[in-house]
Amino acid sequence: MSEFTPSKTTDLLNVKAYDFDLPEPLIARYPLKQRSASRLLYVPADKPLADKQFTDLPDLLQTGDLLVFNDTKVMKARLFGQKDTGGKIEVLVERLLERIVETLGNDADVTQGKDNVALCHVKASKAPKVGQTLQLANGAMQAEVLGRQENLFVLAFSRPILPDLEQYGELPIPPYFNRRADETDNERYQTVFHDPAKQASVASPTASLHFDDTIFKRLTAKGIDSAFVTLHVGAGTFAPVKSEDLSGHVMHSEYAHLPDDTADKIKHTKSNGGRVIAVGTTVTRVLETAYQKTVRESRQDSPSLQGWSGDTDIFIYPGFEFGVIDALITNFHLPKSTLLMLVSAFASKSQIDEAYAHAIANQYRFFSYGDAMFLEKNQN
Repeated sequence: MSEFTPSKTTDLLNVKAYDFDLPEPLIARYPLKQRSASRLLYVPADKPLADKQFTDLPDLLQTGDLLVFNDTKVMKARLFGQKDTGGKIEVLVERLLERIVETLGNDADVTQGKDNVALCHVKASKAPKVGQTLQLANGAMQAEVLGRQENLFVLAFSRPILPDLEQYGELPIPPYFNRRADETDNERYQTVFHDPAKQASVASPTASLHFDDTIFKRLTAKGIDSAFVTLHVGAGTFAPVKSEDLSGHVMHSEYAHLPDDTADKIKHTKSNGGRVIAVGTTVTRVLETAYQKTVRESRQDSPSLQGWSGDTDIFIYPGFEFGVIDALITNFHLPKSTLLMLVSAFASKSQIDEAYAHAIANQYRFFSYGDAMFLEKNQN
């Protein structure tokens, strides 16, 4: 039987405190036949851990609770091709750019429309140079290298990007799957409720992948409401923390939106004694960013949570003071990842260590297609 051995480092601001060994067989590289067939580890604030099935979730919730989901859609953002010199390349479209001149500098001469220009990861034996043309999808797509933004490339495509991605791109499943995406991923790496108009993520809000129509019907029947936010997930979600001290880590930036009606539902839920339950770390980041922007940074005498849109680079780790969420549904995360630090901030590092030890000993499935946890916040 495999064992979880937590780091000997007790400094919660040291990245080594979030390292652990995970047996390879526990990495879920393919989805289960049914979305809601996953297991669910229940981690209450003041009771022992409990092994559940995801279908037990409605029984763990209370009438008047509010579940908040991320309605983004994953782009088929991965493309393969070659440079004009013949070298092979792989391109991952990170996000479409609207403020192109600001990205490249005020002296940039850019006339392309915002639907044609994107910030991209490019893998090649030699980095492409400004002005080079990339031939992608067997020549069906062309892109010119306009410039760099840190480790990313600004590419101008010959026509609007999203329709071509849908036709020629490949879904960017996580690198730890160690395989190419297939037809099953095209369905199962998307949530059942995604908004087709919000096709802008390069990774799925995976805590939501467990939800299907049957679960939603049971939740509605019990009087549990739902609401939506948007966070377009970037590839940085898989990036390890490179700074040994967490306070020195700079998070990647992602677009986030808290609609006014969702903010109103949250305030209504809390005023009536219900709990706000974030479905996933992306939802957590949206809600807590909006709280900081509209409540903590407000100059009003009695500020309350308001709708908000913008880029967020919030980094949540132990010591963070949560302002919105009361519970969290999430998958099991990568060692030394910012997501593991976030859940450790919400539940406590010792509680997460205990949960992960239990999960490994009991053969839970890890990562994007893996099983889930339901973490409750101590209300005392």
